Amino acid sequence: MSVAAFFHVSRPFSVAEIAEATGAAIREARAAGAPPPVITGVAPLAAGHHGDLCFFFSPRYLEALASCRATACFLNPRHAHLLPDRIIGLLVDDPQRAMTLAASRLFPEALRPGSLFRGGGVSPSAIVHPEARLEPGVTVDPCAVIGPGAEIGAGTIIGPQAVIGPDVRIGRDCSIGAQASVICSLIGDRVIIHPGARLGQDGFGFARGENGWLKTPQLGRVIVQDDVEIGANTTIDRGATRDTIIGEGAKIDNLVQIGHNVVIGRFCAIVAQTGIAGSCEIGDHVAIGGQAAIGGHLKIGEGASIAAKSGVMRNVPAGARHGGSPARPLRRYLRGEALLDRMARRDKGDEAI
Repeated sequence: MSVAAFFHVSRPFSVAEIAEATGAAIREARAAGAPPPVITGVAPLAAGHHGDLCFFFSPRYLEALASCRATACFLNPRHAHLLPDRIIGLLVDDPQRAMTLAASRLFPEALRPGSLFRGGGVSPSAIVHPEARLEPGVTVDPCAVIGPGAEIGAGTIIGPQAVIGPDVRIGRDCSIGAQASVICSLIGDRVIIHPGARLGQDGFGFARGENGWLKTPQLGRVIVQDDVEIGANTTIDRGATRDTIIGEGAKIDNLVQIGHNVVIGRFCAIVAQTGIAGSCEIGDHVAIGGQAAIGGHLKIGEGASIAAKSGVMRNVPAGARHGGSPARPLRRYLRGEALLDRMARRDKGDEAI
């Protein structure tokens, strides 16, 4: 059975071209019969072969580096002496960043999801309301639905069975994945929304009544600024009396829940299964680990970091690193965990220790 290759290199690149694009210094291979310096793919160290480009960033991968047969490898100059002579070294301060830049040159089509039907224009089975406005170059895959008054910018791709609600505005060069739904939202340029994501539905707003819960009208919108990426099956609720805002360049993983009125700053990174309760304000450049929970009406300062599985119940200052549940300064949390572990080890009555 043949192995499918879902992405293909745009063209072969010389090592010199890769070095120029990434700012790398070249350390030529010294072994006789070294392969020609042409790059046609990328691979992990253990699987690298002729024509491949890889990267090395930690001595823990020394065994894989020793057996690697790639043509070239990004690595920090302090690790240059570890590189086998047969491999061309590309010396950079940050090998992972350089690898990302190089892979983007080699496989540009992998940066943004395309039409699942490799077509252009509007599929005959798509339902586009006559009052919707599509700029030239919009692709609408089969069975997608675009409501009245919606506006979609040039170069945007709407995946199969996606739903774009009335009066939604989507900018240029966006990608809306299969079965995603976008209502009550304004979307900027170059935004990627992966399959199954939900934007603009009601926030979780209720008031106690005499005989149960009273639903609070959710009258705001979802505003997604330029260059945001939203993962599969993530949900972003629209605001109640103000907008839910996702700042420029933010990257949101799969299965994240963002409540109504939340403001996410610019260039934040939020990892999978995180939940952010309503009316939180997250500053710019904040990193939040997986399965973290952020309580409602809190403020996370610019540049702060929240460890995975944390339960944040108080405001977090700018630049702080917090972890644990309830979340507290990370060093204090780690010292507490170490102390508990030492106490447990001293418990002679526990036969499992």
